[in-house]
Amino acid sequence: MHIAASRWETLRVILHHTVMKNFVHGIGWLTREAYGCIRSGLCNSFAPAEGVRSLAKQDIFQHPFKNIGRLDSISRMTAYAVALALKDAEIEYAPARKQEIGIIGTSSGGSLTSDVEYFKDYIQGGRTLSRANLFIYTLPSSPLGEAAIHFGFMGPLLYTASQGNSLTTVMDMSAEILATQEATLMLAGQAEDGEALYFVIGPNQSEKTLCELSMVRPIVEADKNITDMIRTLSHLKDGNDPL
Repeated sequence: MHIAASRWETLRVILHHTVMKNFVHGIGWLTREAYGCIRSGLCNSFAPAEGVRSLAKQDIFQHPFKNIGRLDSISRMTAYAVALALKDAEIEYAPARKQEIGIIGTSSGGSLTSDVEYFKDYIQGGRTLSRANLFIYTLPSSPLGEAAIHFGFMGPLLYTASQGNSLTTVMDMSAEILATQEATLMLAGQAEDGEALYFVIGPNQSEKTLCELSMVRPIVEADKNITDMIRTLSHLKDGNDPL
């Protein structure tokens, strides 16, 4: 732990002295009621009695997501939010096309829900076995691993959580990784049981860039819930300062 803490402190010092701006190229989001992209302005509501599971019928993924039906809730939310963020940034992907893209995620409960489901199944199985499909998701990094496999990410993969605002930590860590050129782009976000929000962050500005990362961080730092963040972030596509 001391080594890891020292490494990140060193990276923070490097970043502080590095004149490098990072930009947000796309943002994907989901709530229980709707899903969309910030830069393109996409916003679709779920039909009555439908929800996130209905997205399997939509054109969200550029390529079929193998076995998406077996994913736990957080993994599905992560996969959909990342797909929407990449769609917003107009980034093509395929499992066989490996890219130096990293992903860092957080969630308020980690893998607790999946842990409980696994141990319930273990008890029901006479305390001798449980389904392997449930065991896969008993790590908080499992949703990120599923996403990395499908989208062909080869960059750093990290899960983090803190007592404070974990999403700002995720953004800061993404900026640090980009500063040390460990990845060309980073996916950074948060996924919960009923909502998710992911950002595509990179060092190079283009005509498809939404805004500088420095404009997004204060919105996240305000410690709003994801739904409130989405509402505020939606103003960025008009070139306005939402704060």
